[in-house]
Amino acid sequence: MIRIAVLVSGGGTNLQALLDVQAKGGLGSGSIVLVVADRAGTYAIERAQNAGIHSLVVQRIKGDRSLFEANLEEVLRENMIDLIIFAGFLSLLSEEFVRKYPQRILNIHPSLLPSFSGKGYYGLKVHQAALERGVTISGATVHFVNSVPDGGPIVAQQAVAVHPGDTPATLQRRIMEEAEWVLLPRSTREVCQTMEQSMKIETLLQDKSYPGRGLIMGLSSEGEAVIAYFLMGRSNNSRNRVLALDGEALKTEAFDASALEDPSLIIYHPLRSFGSKVIVSNGDQTDTIVSFLAEGKSFEEALQTRCYEPDEPAYTPRISGMFEMGNPPSYTLSILKREQGQCKREFFPYPNPRTGRAHLIHTYEDDGNPLPSFVGNPREVEVDQGIGLFSQRLWDSLDEENRIALYVRYTHLDTGKYSQKLINKHTR
Repeated sequence: MIRIAVLVSGGGTNLQALLDVQAKGGLGSGSIVLVVADRAGTYAIERAQNAGIHSLVVQRIKGDRSLFEANLEEVLRENMIDLIIFAGFLSLLSEEFVRKYPQRILNIHPSLLPSFSGKGYYGLKVHQAALERGVTISGATVHFVNSVPDGGPIVAQQAVAVHPGDTPATLQRRIMEEAEWVLLPRSTREVCQTMEQSMKIETLLQDKSYPGRGLIMGLSSEGEAVIAYFLMGRSNNSRNRVLALDGEALKTEAFDASALEDPSLIIYHPLRSFGSKVIVSNGDQTDTIVSFLAEGKSFEEALQTRCYEPDEPAYTPRISGMFEMGNPPSYTLSILKREQGQCKREFFPYPNPRTGRAHLIHTYEDDGNPLPSFVGNPREVEVDQGIGLFSQRLWDSLDEENRIALYVRYTHLDTGKYSQKLINKHTR
């Protein structure tokens, strides 16, 4: 299910259109679970309450947009929101805020963009401008929100005729009835379907011939901690490997020891435990992290001492993750990669993970010469199966020629007991 928050500033007619369609099951995999107003006294809040939808006000703070955005972000995080819809939401959000939700914010604008758009064009002002220009066709546009007001990628548009004698009010009403109330629910359903499909492990990996080494952390739909690590290889040396259990740890080994050429970057412990923490990485930085934790230092401090691998020209990124099996659980992913000759260190914390969701990071975007490093945030993954089916789907999603080995562990957070699956291309 895609959890939706609708942000409003006024009466909420577009919100009502969404609620009416949802009541008939018309949003598909999407579900409105939260309505947020940026001012008190909006009728949209009453609409939400009448529909049994959780609603609240995050008050705009004059002269302090950063505090308003911080409060809004906290509410969205607490309610585990996947998709945000602006339905008559008049607060302009910063580029920094919008970047955190790439193609996860939809807006409905009452014109055919790019006409009559940008700062100051909202409500009746849009229709007044259209009539003053003398257009014979107007309409509505659903688009993704970016840092430019009304400037994000267009999702869908619908034209509406302008009639002789129209006023801003009559044109507004016709566009709402013929376009906005139809277009926004339909676009929401389609975007939710696309989002749901994009989180399937097959979609994320099956078209990549060489994502390199990768790791996944998250929670299963049953609330178990999910950890997965996979190996891929192109050279004879990197393909000459298996994953093997080493007590509660995991290690790489040469499949054929006599054919091992250089063990320096391919033989290591991908997984170790330290107390309630499980550390996973694609190199010997696993040991660095554990040693820092033993000294009372942090995951981040440990990785400040490490960098990408020295395998010119690939300069393979070092990816790492730490899962804290606490109450509540949390995990952090990291990548250390080369950019403009420097080591760029990125950390992605997930303090309140959601059941049925995990995050995937891998060393390379895909095959290439030189190999291109992973770009952007870790990809969100749906985990709605048990360990057996999930492991097989993950293995089947990896390129058959280049895949080498896979390890998956599901841990019950209340008992600490875990089940594990190990798949090696080479078997002894």
